[in-house]
Amino acid sequence: MSDIKAETISVAYDHKMIIEHLSLDVPQGAITTIIGANGCGKSTLLKALTRIHKVEKGAIYLDGQSIATLPTKQVAQKITLLPQVLEATEGISVYELISYGRYPHQKYLGSLTAYDRSRIHWAMEVTNTIGLANNDVDTLSGGQKQRVWIAMALAQDTDTIFLDEPTTYLDLNHQLEVLELLKRLNQENGKTIVMVLHDLNLSARFSDQLIAMKDGDIQYQGAVSDILTVSNLETIFNIKAHLVEDPIHKVPVLLSYQLLP
Repeated sequence: MSDIKAETISVAYDHKMIIEHLSLDVPQGAITTIIGANGCGKSTLLKALTRIHKVEKGAIYLDGQSIATLPTKQVAQKITLLPQVLEATEGISVYELISYGRYPHQKYLGSLTAYDRSRIHWAMEVTNTIGLANNDVDTLSGGQKQRVWIAMALAQDTDTIFLDEPTTYLDLNHQLEVLELLKRLNQENGKTIVMVLHDLNLSARFSDQLIAMKDGDIQYQGAVSDILTVSNLETIFNIKAHLVEDPIHKVPVLLSYQLLP
C-alpha cells in the first residue's frame, strides 16, 4: 500500500499562493474526504499530492521518495487522479477510454497484454460498464460516464485513488451509485480513497476520515463525528449548523443552517 505524505508544502495557482506550510499524512486503507469552502485549496491540495501542481516549497513523498524526482510512469503505477473537469471524449468508445488506464504499465504504446485486458475486464465488471463497452462515451448519461471514468482509474490498478468532486452534476441516485462503488472498492479491494466533496451529508456517510480546510490550511482532521461539529462548521463555513444523528448510519447529518453575521 502506497505511503503518501506532504511536508510543509506551499503551492501557488495563477501566481497566487493557495497553500502554505501544509503537512499531511494520507490515511492508508481509508476513505478520506476533504471539505471546505470554495477557494480554500481543496482541489489544489489534491493536485499537489498527485504531482499535477508543482510544489513551491516543501515536498510530497511517495513511499519515502520525493514525488518530484520519480518517473511519471512510476508515479502513475501507484496513484491516480480523477479530476473534476474530464477531458473531451468525442469519438472514443468506452472500452478504449478504460484501456487508457493501462498506459503506465505498458512497455509498448498501444500494445495490450492478456494481463492488461484482464484488468480492464475487472474494472468494467466492478463498475457495471461491460454492457457499455462498444458505446461512444459521449452518448452516455452523467452517471454512466462517471462510472466509465472510475473504471479507467481502476484499470490503472493503483493502491490509491484521488477524486475531485466525483458526484458533481449527478442526480441523487447516481451520487449514491458512485459513492457506494467507491465504498466497495475500499472495503473489498483495499483501495485508499481520497476525494473532495461539497455535500457534507454524503461526506459523513461515506468517509472514514474528514480533512477540513480553510484558507489553504488544514484546520481539522479526524473521524467524521469529531470533525462535523457545530463549532467546527462555524469556523470552516461561517454558519450556525443544526446537526442531528443519522438513525441508519449513526453519523452527523446537517439538517439546517444559517449564515453568521
